[in-house]
Order: sequence, then C-alpha cells, then structure tokens
Amino acid sequence: MSRLKKLMLIVAAVVLTVASAAPFPASIRLPAEFSPEGIAIGKGNTFYVGSLADGDIFRGNLRTGKGRVFIDAPPGRIAVGLKAEQNRLWVAGGPTGHAYVYNTRNGAPVADLTLSSGTPVFLNDVVVTRDGAYITDSLKPVLYKVPIARNGRIGVPQTIPLSGPAATIMGDFNLNGITATRNGKTLIVAHSALGALITVDPKTGSSRTIAITGGAITPGTPDGILLDGKTLWVVENFAERIVKVRLDSDLTDGRITAAVTSKRFRIPTTVAERGDRLAIVNARFDLGLPPPLGTGIPPGTDYDVVQIQKP
Repeated sequence: MSRLKKLMLIVAAVVLTVASAAPFPASIRLPAEFSPEGIAIGKGNTFYVGSLADGDIFRGNLRTGKGRVFIDAPPGRIAVGLKAEQNRLWVAGGPTGHAYVYNTRNGAPVADLTLSSGTPVFLNDVVVTRDGAYITDSLKPVLYKVPIARNGRIGVPQTIPLSGPAATIMGDFNLNGITATRNGKTLIVAHSALGALITVDPKTGSSRTIAITGGAITPGTPDGILLDGKTLWVVENFAERIVKVRLDSDLTDGRITAAVTSKRFRIPTTVAERGDRLAIVNARFDLGLPPPLGTGIPPGTDYDVVQIQKP
C-alpha cells in the first residue's frame, strides 16, 4: 500500500471518529405551527413526530437534528400517539376514531382502521407487541387491539372492555399513554385524571394500580410513558417534568427515583429513547390547540423535540 493511500485511510478514520463523537443536539426544531404530540423512534437515529393540526408526520435524525415533513396526510386526519414497528408507523387518530398505518420507507399508506365509530372518542396512544397494536381511548373504558399475524398481516380490530381502575372515567382525559412488557403479556397505561399508573391484562381487560412510593405522580398530568426494562419513564405535561419510576419484578409496586425538570421543557407530552438519551416532544398546550381540539394556536408558534441524558 502506498504512503498516499495509508494517509488517506488515516484521514478518513479521523473524520469518522470526529463525526461519531459529535454531540446530539439538545433541541431539534419542528415546523412552525406543527402542533406536535406523539413521538416514535425508528431505525438508527430516525424519529417521527405527528401533528395534531393536520395529521402530517415529520421525520428527523436525532444526531444531526435535520428533518422534514415526511408524510403529507390526507385532509381530516389527526396524529396523536405514534409507534414504529418493523417498516410501519402506527398512528392514533384522536377524535377521528381511526388508527392509521404508514410505510416508513416511503410514507405510503398501509391501512386506515376504524376502531370506534361512536362518540365521544379520543384515540390517544399506541404500543405494538408481538401479537398486535394496542390503542388507548381517553374517553371510554376500553382498549382497542389490532391483531398482527406472524407474517405481519394486519387483522380486524377488536375492542377490549376494561375492568378495575383502568375503567375509571372521571375527567376530560382518562387513559393516556401506553407501553408494554417485552413479552407483551402485560400492558401499562397512564391514567391522567387519576394520576395513576396501571397494569392491564390484554387478554381479559382486568387492571391493577401500581403502588407508587418515593413521591407521587401528579394528578391531571401523566401523558406519554415508556418502559425501559424495569424503569418506567412518565411524562407529566403541565407539571413539566419527566418522572423515573423503578418497578419491582411483578409490576405491583414502583418507586420514584428521579424527577427531571428543565428550562427547555414547554409542556412536554411524549417520550422515546435511543441508547442513553430520551427524546421528548414539547407540545406547548398552554398556547392552545388546533381545531377541532381547540380554538387555534398563535401564528408562527415554534415547537421542538428536546434530548436529555437518562438520569
């Protein structure tokens, strides 16, 4: 090998090392007036954020901070909670009663699923397990399941009636965020009005409140949640903090071990993870919501996704 080729290889290695060591941006700008709510992590450092205003999907890179609107949704759609699975993105459609599925390679529509045709309805968040996608309804004491066959085929939606604390309806928003154990045998939901974290058996719909020590979950604020091993991350939107809960082995008890606040939080709603970092959407609900959810937001309102190290 010539000296020139060796020198070129050394320079290339140095460039790659410097690039890989570049810090992740603390804030990633979203389009003005985007009105975001949900976030999902795809392959590598790819992330997706949905719009409450028009159902559009923004796709960006956690490392570079670059991104653009990836899916221009058809009129009438709303994007609330998101979850990426294989080469698909699942979207809870809020008051539409629909769930939408897109191809993450090219943004093409995969499915438009009617989960509830009656009112009131607000499909809030979604988690995908080995056998299906589960979606919360903030206004009804039910979960919705969309079966997924081993070959990936999407099945006919089912309604799972709930019993126990998860079935409590007492406020404008009840069931909110949802996550699942790795084997999919237990679901965990956040109940906003109760300020509670609740386990749900996806087969029977029976539920049980997780007893919390070391502090308290703020009633009215639990939003998106994320299970990371035995650690449950809870976003408290209007309290503007992320709570770290350490769960016991049978998920009956949990202890708050950290509560993260930041000047960069502006009514955060949902959280996703990549390695040792959390990516959090700032929804800025204090400024308003787009129709039909509210009367509108100020022109030019800016939004972002913030990244923090896991405490």
